[in-house]
Amino acid sequence: MNRRTFVRASARGGALLAAGSALFTVSRTGRGQGAQERVVLALIGAGGRGSQLAGNFQQVAGVEFKYVCDAFLPRAEAGAKTLARNQARAPQAVQDMRQALDDSEVRGVVLATPEQWHGLGTVWACQAGKDVYVEKNTSLRLHEGIAMIEAARKYQRVVQVGFQNRSAPYALTARDYIRSGKLGTVVLVKVYNLLEGGAWAARPDGPVPAGLDWDLWLGPAPEVPYNPGRHFGWNDWWDYCGGAFSGDASHQLDLTRMVLGDPPAPRSVICAGGRLGWSDAREIPDTMVVTYDYGDFVMTCESGTAMPYMKKFPNEVRYGNQWPHWPQSSCRVEIYGTRQLMYLGRHGCGWQAMEADGKVVAEDKGHFPDKWHQPNFIDCIRSRARPNGDIEQTHQSACLVHLGVASYRVGRKQLFFDEAARRFTNNDDANQLLRPLARGRYRLPETI
Repeated sequence: MNRRTFVRASARGGALLAAGSALFTVSRTGRGQGAQERVVLALIGAGGRGSQLAGNFQQVAGVEFKYVCDAFLPRAEAGAKTLARNQARAPQAVQDMRQALDDSEVRGVVLATPEQWHGLGTVWACQAGKDVYVEKNTSLRLHEGIAMIEAARKYQRVVQVGFQNRSAPYALTARDYIRSGKLGTVVLVKVYNLLEGGAWAARPDGPVPAGLDWDLWLGPAPEVPYNPGRHFGWNDWWDYCGGAFSGDASHQLDLTRMVLGDPPAPRSVICAGGRLGWSDAREIPDTMVVTYDYGDFVMTCESGTAMPYMKKFPNEVRYGNQWPHWPQSSCRVEIYGTRQLMYLGRHGCGWQAMEADGKVVAEDKGHFPDKWHQPNFIDCIRSRARPNGDIEQTHQSACLVHLGVASYRVGRKQLFFDEAARRFTNNDDANQLLRPLARGRYRLPETI
């Protein structure tokens, strides 16, 4: 069992590798070698990940950015200056994404804002006729994801989520190996996201910095005074994300769903945890264990930020041929079958299957999948095909975060989920946490 053999037998895998071959062809004209048509994009959210994504997209033949949008204008201006180095015309720096959405030359947007903007930003973009690459986690609340799917289908838009493991060829071979039955019957899956961290301290409110539209930055989130901790540390607050659980563990949860054949939602969920490692007032727990009951198997996700001895996969693993040291790999997945155990790593780390004696009986080493995922979005803009990280399945993965967060926030209670009704059957307070945030003009449209 190896990647090359499997990809030759898989039309989808072949498409992934073909897309990846276009990456890193840089052209200052924005057209690149072999480009069939130009694709003009707008970057929305010019922080660290947004800037990295924009640089990756610039290296795909035929791509250029016309706008860099950020509610903090100095950040937009800095991003536009950086992108101008690798294309013929300099992007425009603007605060409001709607300026870019109104431009008919823009074909797609790269949405890399905090999570409270993912749902509304995607719907607005689809309504404006733009294709969307939106970063993980897909949405902040479950019903936002539903609206994103509706908008993508109604306006026939390509919506790719930044769960790049869906473009990794080794994820396909892992799925094929599990389907072959060699693991036996899968009965238990353990997803890990154990990271280093530290104590948290609240910061005082202060004046809004020059060049920041704070109301626009908040968007659908509740109105609060400006706080630098919220602005630059937004992953510490439920109003803007789900902490490391949504920002990191969502990758492993999505990869796990993919290799298991994308199962439907679990029947129930329960989350235990809290601020156990650090005695402070941060809302989001530093330790949480979520248990999902699927009926014929159980999946757990252990996520935390109090484990300095656990390490993410190093670059020698992500980009090279080195295998990880699985016991202290903070982002690993363990899939327990009745015959074999599979270790699975995200972001290029590959997978290994082992028998009782610890012998590796099958494996496939990977490579960081950005090299396929961003080109796949551009290919789909041109071809109108569904992308690898299509909104429909990635929404299902995001829901695992939403369900776990809801359980924790209502008192660590077991919640029973009705997937058809898109609600919990035993807790109305938890159902409120599935509804989208909405404030003033920042509301999902009543009619998508």
